[in-house]
Amino acid sequence: MPRSAEDTRRKLFDASVVEFSTYGIAGARVERITASAGVNNALLYRYFIGKSELFDTVYGTLAVRLVEAIPFTPDDLPGYAVALVDYYDKHPEVVRLAVWHQLEHGERPLPEAIRTAQQDKVALIRQAQAEGRITTTYAADDLLAMILGLSHLATDAAAPPARPNSREDFARQRQAVAAAVTALLAG
Repeated sequence: MPRSAEDTRRKLFDASVVEFSTYGIAGARVERITASAGVNNALLYRYFIGKSELFDTVYGTLAVRLVEAIPFTPDDLPGYAVALVDYYDKHPEVVRLAVWHQLEHGERPLPEAIRTAQQDKVALIRQAQAEGRITTTYAADDLLAMILGLSHLATDAAAPPARPNSREDFARQRQAVAAAVTALLAG
């Protein structure tokens, strides 16, 4: 039975997520991606110009999924941080890809979905600050950056020693993230 183009692209995408989150861009191998996907190398190059474009596609797609999955309101920033922690627990490859992007593609712009989402969040925080609902101790973009950084605390992607060894450790770190964001908001 012939493969559909959509099925082939999905298999390449799924194999690429694993490969890039494990090895980064430089360490990823097209041969491993295509072998895992069960296709030949020529098919990868039919759908993608090369490894770098494939990484951008994978990272951008996962970023869009993250942005769509986690609602944002400046009125519950601790809840937002915890929702990110929970998402990263279920999808650690998202954080790993973000780290690889920063390390290996740092000069390239972030995917449009991330840039737009960050700008929108900063604007909402600024508005909440102007209305007196959130502390003005920190600039809106700095506050968002700190919240995003804190949300990585309970992941194994950026700092493996911080990864909890049990679900109890994870619950404790999750609560610590919420408490830290609450403390930031106290100014």
